[in-house]
Amino acid sequence: MRSAALVAALAAAQAQAAITVKDDGGNTVTLQKPAQRVISLAPHVTEMLFAAGGGSHVVGVVSYSDFPEEAKKIPQIGSNREVDLERIMALKPDLIVVWRHGSSERQIDMVRKLGVPLFHSEPQKLEDIPESVARLGQLMGTEKTANPAADALRQQLVSLRSRYANRPPVRVFYQVWDKPLYTLNGKHIVSDALRLCGAENIFAKLPVTAPVVSVEGVLQENPEAIFATAEKNYGGVSMWKPYGTLLAVRNDNLFTIDGNLVNRSGPRMVQGAAALCEKIELARQHRSK
Repeated sequence: MRSAALVAALAAAQAQAAITVKDDGGNTVTLQKPAQRVISLAPHVTEMLFAAGGGSHVVGVVSYSDFPEEAKKIPQIGSNREVDLERIMALKPDLIVVWRHGSSERQIDMVRKLGVPLFHSEPQKLEDIPESVARLGQLMGTEKTANPAADALRQQLVSLRSRYANRPPVRVFYQVWDKPLYTLNGKHIVSDALRLCGAENIFAKLPVTAPVVSVEGVLQENPEAIFATAEKNYGGVSMWKPYGTLLAVRNDNLFTIDGNLVNRSGPRMVQGAAALCEKIELARQHRSK
């Protein structure tokens, strides 16, 4: 009887020790103990893992995982488009954090067959970012770092929302790339950042997340401000300068912003949102000229 009771007690203790969280896809992720060897399949995920205090647990990353600086030293196991399954297995991960995007389904299905627990990371709104940091901290047992980091991000968002919530709206075109010319619709997290700043995405209602648009379409919408990210070999907002009828051109509201801060849905996106808000406020000030 005693041995049976002991076995039952041990089983109960192990069940209590299990870590269970929901990922961004609504899936339940359960680990029997904190993850010690984690692989990140997206640059924003790498940033989240470090912010959650788990940098020393990250054993593999994909290309462009270049922040923080220590992330550059971690072995790469492929890219967003293709990973090396043999290298992943050789690293013996106990957690893989994946990101779903247009061409990722087949890759994720292959990774899932490895039998390693997966956490799907895809924040839809800015408020999801601190929640993700906290949940990843739970999975790695690094709550002492993750929870304060998540709280700090939440407070920054509260502060931004309080500052810009009642400001006059500004109609904005957010340019992701110029050849082809494409943007983001209202469901993308970048549009959530724009809304936080009191801005309206002129192409928010388009059904495709990253739709291709035309120059004529932008001219017809006549945005008050245009944003583009700073990238090498990239025309950016300068392509709009010849269109003097554009309100954004007339009011000198052609803005460039750091793509690493706004195009990655990691902790630094809160900083990127603050930068967006500052530029949008500048556009409001230009109205009085």
